[in-house]
Amino acid sequence: MLITHDTRCAFATVVDLVNTAPDGDPATDGLATVAQLTDFVRNHEVSDVGVLSEFDLSAVRKVRGRFTEVFAAPDAGSAASVINDLIAAAGTTPRLTDHDGYDWHVHYFAPGASLADHLAADCGMALAFFVVAGEQERLRRCEAPDCRRAFVDLSRNRSRRYCDSRTCGNRLHVAAYRARRKESAG
Repeated sequence: MLITHDTRCAFATVVDLVNTAPDGDPATDGLATVAQLTDFVRNHEVSDVGVLSEFDLSAVRKVRGRFTEVFAAPDAGSAASVINDLIAAAGTTPRLTDHDGYDWHVHYFAPGASLADHLAADCGMALAFFVVAGEQERLRRCEAPDCRRAFVDLSRNRSRRYCDSRTCGNRLHVAAYRARRKESAG
């Protein structure tokens, strides 16, 4: 499956958005303030966004919740239902653009759309392409028991199990190695 630059950017954005959700503790919310939302937008180079407000923050949190449902969907039909709701509510309006030094690519949000609609449209369409391609199982959660961060498995053989092999994967492999050594020394 060909994954274009803008689709990769949309995947990175939606994964990072889902991963800002609090893990049961509101203090861990990565989008608790408008300033954090502004940083998120800047870090992901989201274009065509004006001054953000509390309204934007609330709307983006709702979209984040829906994207979280997509990563938890048990099957393609369930994921498709949520994605369809997201992109329909966003008023998806495909248009070609070549801004900021990037070649031609498609934006799915309408000109002047709110940040929430922008994210729902562009990220929703990126996820929709994965479902259409039969790749919904690539939308995963980290298998580390203390992590559960979302990620998109873009590995060739669909074998990625951890959000980051250098942290979660390495930590679990070292723990398993130490347990085997302890057992053999026993």
